[in-house]
Amino acid sequence: MEKYEIKFGTSGWRGIISDDFTFENVRKVTQAIADYIKSDDKLKGKPIIIGGDARFLSDKFSEIAAEVMAGNNIPVLLCNRDTPTPVISYEIIRRKAVGGINFTASHNPPEYNGLKFSPSWGGPATPNETEKIEQNIKKVKKIKSIDFHDAQKKGLITIFDPSIYYLERIKELVDFSLIKKSKLKVVADPLFSTGRGYLDKLLIDAKVNVIVINDKKDVLFGGFPPEPAEKNIQDLIQTVIREKAMLGVATDGDADRYGIIDSDGSYISANKILPLLLDYLVKTRKSWKGVAIRSVATSHMIDRVAAMHGIKLYETPVGFKYIGEIMTKEDIIIGGEESNGLTIHRHIPEKDGIIACLLVVEMVARNKKSIKELLMELEEKTGHFFNTRKNYKISKEKMNDMIRKLKNFKLKKIGEYEIKEINTKDGYKFILGEDTWMMIRLSGTEPIVRLYGEAKNKKELDNIIMTGEKFILKN
Repeated sequence: MEKYEIKFGTSGWRGIISDDFTFENVRKVTQAIADYIKSDDKLKGKPIIIGGDARFLSDKFSEIAAEVMAGNNIPVLLCNRDTPTPVISYEIIRRKAVGGINFTASHNPPEYNGLKFSPSWGGPATPNETEKIEQNIKKVKKIKSIDFHDAQKKGLITIFDPSIYYLERIKELVDFSLIKKSKLKVVADPLFSTGRGYLDKLLIDAKVNVIVINDKKDVLFGGFPPEPAEKNIQDLIQTVIREKAMLGVATDGDADRYGIIDSDGSYISANKILPLLLDYLVKTRKSWKGVAIRSVATSHMIDRVAAMHGIKLYETPVGFKYIGEIMTKEDIIIGGEESNGLTIHRHIPEKDGIIACLLVVEMVARNKKSIKELLMELEEKTGHFFNTRKNYKISKEKMNDMIRKLKNFKLKKIGEYEIKEINTKDGYKFILGEDTWMMIRLSGTEPIVRLYGEAKNKKELDNIIMTGEKFILKN
């Protein structure tokens, strides 16, 4: 049997529970992280935050990691219940902790779990940091561990409630009094996971007219992956329509991603939400100065909005760690990805689905218009943008052929389209015209090819995607 190698992807290490993701492997990875922390004298004596999402055994994995950290004489602050990723990130920064270990597989199906390490600056670990941890994993010979209750008695493990200060901070960033006055009806869906007690609580406490669904913990997430994609949140869509609500909002398994439903039941993608929120925040937060950031796979509509307001825009590889890294060096107004992650000015350098949902609620409440109406107004200034993403499962052999084909790509045209430029920041992004592009990106962990496209009209987009599909599937 081939030996299993633990690898960190864009959001940490993930695996199938009891197959790859085992107690033994969790102990080994935690020891490797402890060795990484102990290699920096500046971190000595500082605590580590440990928590996890609502998945099967996340609480047990958290306890095991706490025992290993305690065995390495690193004080542990252990979350008292399943906790959103943005909350853990906020506590790392607020408490000046050495970092955080977060047991989550985010929006993956329920049979998965994962371990995500965030260093002291609160964002996702950079490739340089995860590479060092991976090297440490190979070197682990002995795992140091202390019994959980013994570690508590010695003061090395402390159970705490991480929600208090985070909730207060969100109240400073979102105008709840405006939302309350608007009498907006909202449906909130935490998808049976960590968003419950956060997204719903903030709206309820502000006496907003909110209907909450799927607010019980369920390790099977109601039978769907805990991803607020259109196909997984049909009950939210139907509730919005049935209740005649103005808006539906959802968070994913660890509440770092969001899903938005308009008043007519339409799913609104992040490629539309990001430019809308940038425009809204510039107009309503006059004191906020900074840049806008998007990943290479995200719509150029946000570029147009940034240009309209004279704001510098950064393009990063896919992965929120790159956005977070820029935030450690300069102020931003908004940073986000097409995969439904965003953060804002002087907030955490990590995705936050809770604040994303609440800012959309505030935007709709202030304008007293549906999202589609707001989009129509914005597109009159930016022009129309049509975009999509598709995933293709292919064999490992075809994946290797695809890698060779792209590395040796010398064509000046792809299909009928002349290639103006090839952007290789992350994958292969073929610039075909002004705000017209196609991108092929290969998964680093599974045999999946991702195809992205954007154009000024639907027919053009369909042609681009058809061209890309032929290129990917061609023998």
